[in-house]
Amino acid sequence: MEGTAVERTSGIAGEQSLAERVNAYILTQHSSIHAVAKEVGYSRTSVSRYLSGKYDSCAASLEEKLAEFLEAHTGEAVEVPARGGAQRGGEPPRFYESRDAKAVLGVCQSCQEYIGLGIVVGRSGYGKTHTLKEYAKLARVAYIECDDTMSSRDLVEAIERSLGLPNGYGTIWKRVNGIRDFFNTNRGYLLIIDEADKLVSKYTQKKMEILRAVFDQSDVGLVIAGEPKLEVQIKTYLERMANRVDFYALLRGLSPSEVEGYLKGFDVTPEALVELKSRACNMQTGCFRLLDRTLSNVKRILADSGEARVTAKVIEQASAMMML
Repeated sequence: MEGTAVERTSGIAGEQSLAERVNAYILTQHSSIHAVAKEVGYSRTSVSRYLSGKYDSCAASLEEKLAEFLEAHTGEAVEVPARGGAQRGGEPPRFYESRDAKAVLGVCQSCQEYIGLGIVVGRSGYGKTHTLKEYAKLARVAYIECDDTMSSRDLVEAIERSLGLPNGYGTIWKRVNGIRDFFNTNRGYLLIIDEADKLVSKYTQKKMEILRAVFDQSDVGLVIAGEPKLEVQIKTYLERMANRVDFYALLRGLSPSEVEGYLKGFDVTPEALVELKSRACNMQTGCFRLLDRTLSNVKRILADSGEARVTAKVIEQASAMMML
C-alpha cells in the first residue's frame, strides 16, 4: 500500500517528509498555504489536505510541483520518492484538479471561510458533483444532492440528516429554526446544495427561499450548484438571492492540455488522443464524463486482451459498448 501523503515522502532530508519540509518553510518564512498553492498551481484545499496527510488522490504531480517550489526557494535539492508502476493499460487519477475543479474548490473554500454565498454552474458531465463531493470530505461540510421529486419538507429533512440532526417535528418554519440554531451554535460550516436547478421554477421558489432564509439568519457558508439554467432561474425569480451572491464559478470543461494530463498514465497513440480530446472538449457533445466512461471501457478491453496501448481501434470497440 502507498500509505498517506506524509508517509510516502518520508526519508527526504533526513527524517523529514516533503510535507513536513513545506510546512517548515511556511512557518520559518512566514508564508502561507495560499501563497504556496498559488505558486504551484493547485487549489489551497488540495495543498492543505496534502500537507496534513489527508490527500487521498494520486499526489505524484502535486509532489513534483512542491519539490520544485522548495528547490527554487531554498536552493536545496529535493527528491520525490519513486512510486510503483501504473496498472496495465494505465489508470486515470481518482481526482483530477482541472481548472474547473480549482474554481469549484475555490468557491467552496471562500464560502466556508468568509460565510459567503456561492453559485457554481456548469453543463452536465463537467465534474461539478464529483468536485463538490471531494470538498465535502472535509470537516464541517454538509452536502445535499437534490432531485425533481423533492418537496420543501424533503429538503429540510435532507439538511437535518446531513448534519446528523434527528428528524424534527412540527412546521417547516420550526424545523428551519432548528437548523439555524445548529449553524449558529456550530460555526464554520459549509452547506452545499447540488442539483439546485431542480428546486426552482417559475411556479415555485419556496425551496430556494428556505435556503436563503437559512443563509440570511445563520453563521454558515452556502454553495448552490446546478446546470446553467440555475443562474437564469436565480436572476429571474430570486432577486433577493441573486444580489447576495459573493462567489461564482462557471465551468468551461476540460482543455486539450488537461486531457493530456488526465491521460498521463496511459500509452495513447496520436490518433486515439485526437479522438479522446474530441470526446472531452467538443462543446456540443463532449464532456469529462464521456471521456471517463470511454476510458472505463478502454480499460476493460485492454485487461481482456492483455494489451497496454490505447489505439483508435480500441476506442472504437469501447464506443460499441456505449450509447452515444
